[in-house]
Amino acid sequence: MAPTPSLSKSSDLMPLGRGTKGMKGVVVQVGAEAASAAFELDPGELERRLLEIGFVEGARVEILEVGLIGGDPLAIRLDDMRVALRRREADAVLVRVAR
Repeated sequence: MAPTPSLSKSSDLMPLGRGTKGMKGVVVQVGAEAASAAFELDPGELERRLLEIGFVEGARVEILEVGLIGGDPLAIRLDDMRVALRRREADAVLVRVAR
């Protein structure tokens, strides 16, 4: 039996913070509940800040650079701008990875 389309698409989903340099995708969901618990901010506040920056459903993302020490921060192209995020913050952004 062939997998249903929704199951095969869900396998392409991953937190942005788990990506590597060159990964491209589209934002599917923003929500701190999916990320690790090691936040300095309230999860609702983190979600609000990410949305204000432009991490909204349908936004195109690409990881441009990864920090040398511990892989932090990430330099990310977000549609037509560049932003830097810590990995733990980027974990709150769920992305459909482009294949």
